[in-house]
Amino acid sequence: MAILVTGGAGYIGSHTVVELLNADQQVIIVDNLSNANVNALERIETITGKACVFYQGSVLNKALLHKIFTDHPIESVIHFAGLKAVGESVIKPLQYYETNVTGTIILCQVMAEHNVKQLVFSSSATVYGIPEGLPIREDFSTGATNPYGQSKLMVEQLLRDLQVADNQWNIAVLRYFNPVGAHQSGLIGEDPADIPNNLMPFICQVAVGNIPELKIFGNDYLTPDGTGIRDYIHVVDLAQGHLQALQKLSEQPGIVTYNLGTGRGYSVIEIIKAFELVSGKQIPYRFAPRRDGDLAAYFADASLAYEELDWQPLHTLESMVESSWLWQSKNPNGYND
Repeated sequence: MAILVTGGAGYIGSHTVVELLNADQQVIIVDNLSNANVNALERIETITGKACVFYQGSVLNKALLHKIFTDHPIESVIHFAGLKAVGESVIKPLQYYETNVTGTIILCQVMAEHNVKQLVFSSSATVYGIPEGLPIREDFSTGATNPYGQSKLMVEQLLRDLQVADNQWNIAVLRYFNPVGAHQSGLIGEDPADIPNNLMPFICQVAVGNIPELKIFGNDYLTPDGTGIRDYIHVVDLAQGHLQALQKLSEQPGIVTYNLGTGRGYSVIEIIKAFELVSGKQIPYRFAPRRDGDLAAYFADASLAYEELDWQPLHTLESMVESSWLWQSKNPNGYND
């Protein structure tokens, strides 16, 4: 039996595919390569010594999905495919709702027609909006503040409704905090198609000289150094969480929701200092005004995942930074090198 990974050539998807192949799973990937590179697939095979089947296309393409499910003995799906830039979602809300919400609906329709009802969904901590406290627990109220987060929240709701309507569905909703780092080989990592939206790839781009300086939004937060604090999780730990979630669904049917984070936060300045220490590179930066909607601190209570999935993050801040720098220094231009 095989596992279909939508968005499997992307940053988190590619690392999860590596973990699946290393666990002797058969993997099918569908990815439209809008924020991914086909060269990642060759590197996955180099790392694992195993190949996976790849289809280039979108989850909005119902005919393609039918072909995939017809041609392969798929038993479960890990669903990464989607758009993920908060700022862009404000400018292009229709595109985000179409890709993230309609794409998931089409995927679930095709899964149901082929009687495949085991799904792990890639959600986001943005569904909490302005959280009611820290650390953030799964039972906190939700309320996204942008179209990206709202699209994730809408998918979560439709998956709950789907499972209530048909209890044969087994679904894990995984709410990510801030994935960083790269595979220890330095062969795969985060390769944004445009100017990076997230801190670590932006720092990496400054370190290799592709961007002149880092802009830090806000230095007057009520935090020890005045900069924002976030929960960073190594992408390999995150990938392993998906395997544990699949195992959970095979043992305990139903629908479950878990935070995947480390349970502690690091400030922007702490990340910069750790990166400079590991890389030996100075990261020039300047402070800019706060961005609307940014919070002083945002980190997970991930104890439920620790307890119920038998999962915990193993990587330290140092290994997150080391692997990020290894990837970027070996691949200054990402997969185009």
